[in-house]
Amino acid sequence: MKPLVSIIMGSTSDLPVMEKAARILDEMEIPFEMNALSAHRTPQEVEQFACEAEGRGLRVIIAGAGMAAALPGVIAANTTLPVIGVPIKGMLNGLDALLSIVQMPPGIPVATVGVNGAQNAALLAVEMLALGDEALAGRLKSYKHGLKEKIVKANAELAEVKYKFKAN
Repeated sequence: MKPLVSIIMGSTSDLPVMEKAARILDEMEIPFEMNALSAHRTPQEVEQFACEAEGRGLRVIIAGAGMAAALPGVIAANTTLPVIGVPIKGMLNGLDALLSIVQMPPGIPVATVGVNGAQNAALLAVEMLALGDEALAGRLKSYKHGLKEKIVKANAELAEVKYKFKAN
């Protein structure tokens, strides 16, 4: 099985956040890989990974990083594949990582989700891949319909909650 998506994190300490992306990709039946690469501690490996990604058949890269959060940008600078950055909460509640990822120079775009938003990063990757895959598009529609059903059910349950001055 050849991976279509790569989940990269700056350190395995980011795994509790990034595994949310893995769960979505697994649920959507998308082959993926997971690796830890650091833009600062393993810069040559990051560059090699990014330069070889398309040739290995990858279609989207999800890169999570905290603090200086250079990893998504370094990857994007070395590939034409779409890169989705996930700012990891650390210092300054993740604001430092968010700003580092979202403020890329012209010509080096990185799609950026919210702090610790690995689930949304995976869903964005699924949406990209679903453009050319009807079966995947169907699984994505089912997933989103399930989100709606959860809220409808929660609202029905909330209607049963009683308070003395609750009017609905």
